[in-house]
Amino acid sequence: MFSPKTEKIQQIVADKRAVIEQLESIFVAETHIYIDYANVRPWSEKLGWHIELKRLKQFLNSFDTIKVVNFYNGYLAGNERSEKEKSEAENCKYVLRTKPVKILKFSINASSILPDSTVLLDQFIRRALLKKYEIATIEYLNQRFYDMNKKGEHVIEDMKCNFDVEIGVDMLLDCERNSAETFVLWSGDSDFADPIEKLMAAGKKVVLFATARKVSKELSALTQKGLMIFDIQKIRDFICWKRELERKGDPGEGAPKL
Repeated sequence: MFSPKTEKIQQIVADKRAVIEQLESIFVAETHIYIDYANVRPWSEKLGWHIELKRLKQFLNSFDTIKVVNFYNGYLAGNERSEKEKSEAENCKYVLRTKPVKILKFSINASSILPDSTVLLDQFIRRALLKKYEIATIEYLNQRFYDMNKKGEHVIEDMKCNFDVEIGVDMLLDCERNSAETFVLWSGDSDFADPIEKLMAAGKKVVLFATARKVSKELSALTQKGLMIFDIQKIRDFICWKRELERKGDPGEGAPKL
């Protein structure tokens, strides 16, 4: 049953009754939610709007069958955005799972490589694709490394923090304990295909909350076996930043629907 937790949600419901009825049919039994936030956060670039963690939790709390909202996100100490996200998740009473973000460093020092060498490119481009490149392309890309070196750039940093294993294990453990009938995953990563298949084989309802073109082909294929996909654009007004809610028109209008 849906019972709005805030006055703002109550106001929006008047224009979104069909969406609420669809969600009530999804959350008809005891439900656990698993949010892979590192996967979800980049969706804002596609959607044109951002998810506000407080509004999202208030909205999910409005469904009495949703018993647990798990939130998975890496933590980078001293990083302003990371500190803010961690505090927001804790304050909003998500079940927070976090671990340190790994900082990977890649040398782009081109001073000792030949113009047609792929030594540096091997770190960033798959070998199967590199084999398709002409020598002129390799030389051009290496020249860009030289140009960066001249500007004092010799190392590129990349951040990595993957929760696919933890989320998959948590879902399967909850299934084994029979603690939920409906499993809602916020992600589009292909690595979840196996645990999702296991959940469906056990007779559980599995729903993917995602956005258009952000679902892997492996997960899309599972719709033939019963996986449901819910387009989060339908609940934008309930969960986006308030200042974006006040914009005229719908940022997602015209986007392909799932």
